[in-house]
Amino acid sequence: MKILIASDLHWPTINGVATFSRNLAKGLADRGHEVIVIAPSQSGKAHIEQDDNHTVYRTASVPFPFYQNFRISITPGREVKKIIEEFKPEVIHIQMLLGIGQAVMKYGNKLGIPIVSTNHAMPENLMDNLKLLAPLARPINYMLEVYGTRFHSKADYITLPTQSAIDMFNVTDRVSVPMSAVSNGIDLSRFKPGHAHHKTYDKFKIPRDHQIITYIGRVDAEKHLYVLIEAFKGIRESGNQAHLLIVGDGTDRQNLENLADKYNLREFITFTGRVTDEDLVDLHHVGTLYAMPSPAELQSIATLEALASGKPVVAVDAGALGELCQNGINGFLIKKDDDKAMADSILTILNDTELRERFIHNSLEIANHHNINTTLEKFEKIYDSLIHKA
Repeated sequence: MKILIASDLHWPTINGVATFSRNLAKGLADRGHEVIVIAPSQSGKAHIEQDDNHTVYRTASVPFPFYQNFRISITPGREVKKIIEEFKPEVIHIQMLLGIGQAVMKYGNKLGIPIVSTNHAMPENLMDNLKLLAPLARPINYMLEVYGTRFHSKADYITLPTQSAIDMFNVTDRVSVPMSAVSNGIDLSRFKPGHAHHKTYDKFKIPRDHQIITYIGRVDAEKHLYVLIEAFKGIRESGNQAHLLIVGDGTDRQNLENLADKYNLREFITFTGRVTDEDLVDLHHVGTLYAMPSPAELQSIATLEALASGKPVVAVDAGALGELCQNGINGFLIKKDDDKAMADSILTILNDTELRERFIHNSLEIANHHNINTTLEKFEKIYDSLIHKA
């Protein structure tokens, strides 16, 4: 099949959409399909580049100030039209509804090319980073939901990463387009249980003689990492000597470091900043457990990676996290922004070896249902059915 993937967020930007769109492109190309990606240029100027086994067409872009390493293409219509006409895709898969997604939807519809549209985002993913608009959050969230529904309705097939996401948006009552839940999936041959290399501890100055609470992901306001810092304060005050590891970078990092300084916790917290793909895998092996304080996740690839690496999880009972962190099975779910409950749940796991081992086993079992190969097979079947239907 000739497959065009359109993603307004793409590698080297680090977030779930960017990670998934790249994994999808590489996975489909590995399975023998001809794949191209249209994504914003990281330099600002349009160009074409090769990413391993597929081609990425970078459209002219401008910086987007609310996420690090994120640029957007505002008016990519002509570029997109030319790429589609030259590549002649049999099917299109859109990952976001910004400039590139809009242009690809427009020309794909005009040319009668089957389109799959995946919704990865919640309004909160944007609004929590735009603090000046906080008083208008409710009406803006509503407008974004309506706008998103209208956009996805123009596709031939809609997917969301979890059934919880479908239920959350209640889109089945407003959209007549066929729809299903397809996990983002992860590479289980890459993310698996193991021990971190001693060089990783040295490189990031992580103590080896303490239990490690880990967060891996974007360090942006929407992730509510201040709750994890508050919880960690309570954990240290209880007498537990655990260390906190925050892997990743983002617009909220300085605020979090300031909060750590305020509580005199700086020496007990490691902020790694952005890391390489190789270090990411190893850092998942460092932690004793994984903590996810974000209330706005439609799945969470980082949490999936933690499960596959054999980690118990403490997460917020919001979004779709309950499908990955199953309360009392492989971790604990807590209420949004409840730092005391997060601290208590983390301590329960840290202090109970038998419970921790049971949670580890169950995390691995849950992760086994999210193999990227299964995800690729499901999308191949969706693409093929649309192509033959057309």
